[in-house]
Amino acid sequence: MITYGAKHEPLIATAVTEVEKIHMIKEKSSPGEFQTIGRGLSEGHRHQPLVHVERLELLRNMCQDTSLRNLTHSTVSKFVLDRIFVCDKHKILFCQTPKVGNTQWKKVLIVLNGAFSSIEEIPESIVHDHEKNGLPRLSSFSDSEIQKRLKLYFKFFIVRDPFERLISAFKDKFVHNPRFEPWYRHEIAPGIIRKYRKNRTETRGLQFEDFVRYLGDPNHRWLDLQFGDHIIHWVTYVELCAPCEIAYSVVGHHETLEEDAPYILKEAGIDHLVSYPTIPPGITVYNKTKVERYFSGVSKRDIRRLYARFEGDFKLFGYQKPDFLLN
Repeated sequence: MITYGAKHEPLIATAVTEVEKIHMIKEKSSPGEFQTIGRGLSEGHRHQPLVHVERLELLRNMCQDTSLRNLTHSTVSKFVLDRIFVCDKHKILFCQTPKVGNTQWKKVLIVLNGAFSSIEEIPESIVHDHEKNGLPRLSSFSDSEIQKRLKLYFKFFIVRDPFERLISAFKDKFVHNPRFEPWYRHEIAPGIIRKYRKNRTETRGLQFEDFVRYLGDPNHRWLDLQFGDHIIHWVTYVELCAPCEIAYSVVGHHETLEEDAPYILKEAGIDHLVSYPTIPPGITVYNKTKVERYFSGVSKRDIRRLYARFEGDFKLFGYQKPDFLLN
């Protein structure tokens, strides 16, 4: 397990944005002091909007909560290092959390690395082709080079409501499958159905309740091993990015991406070089009605088991416990 120390800086909170629709813990432990993480509060960027200070403070407090340790900590394994993309030119690390607008961030990094001169020029087929997109993974470096980058580079990732992300993964991989990735429907879905479908006479393709039953099973790892890296679309943020082991500079939220994206570019010192692609209206807003609709056919027992697995993600990033589904 790799951990890195961080020095303390005085906190000067100025612009308090009104963007945070997420339910945050408001109590401040020591209002005069804040632990800087990576290059998050560098010399020129101490005037962080309060919402970003609170997110990192909440993350740090939850990581230190021993009662949550099994849900919030993971090792910085090759699986995690494979998720982190590197831009050496601008000293940036980006941890990929699929189903949270990652394609657009990868395009930003591809442009910064010089493979294309603008985001519009990048063919969709190139973005996820790691042989051609010019984005090295952190795992491709030596141990000493990895540690140096983890210590010195600007590091960020994006999260969204954990259950809404699972709905997005289910729709993208098992319903629409827009990139024609047949293995999700023809290999992974049948594997989940065989093990988790209760009604054996049911002949429809993978249903959301089957998917939830698989994800909430304490023994899900048996199937995960068979599915390989395809599980990145639905494993926890803790498993993907090791947020309690790696000192991230910024954690963006999908729900406030219109404000967070320019902020991340500015903090990383690249806002004069590239812009985040235009966000279609309403696409990042949390949709409680949709969440209720998808979970309406799932038993309370299976929802509670699912929450038990993803509770760390809810707590680390300030997402409200979905009591409307659990009770």
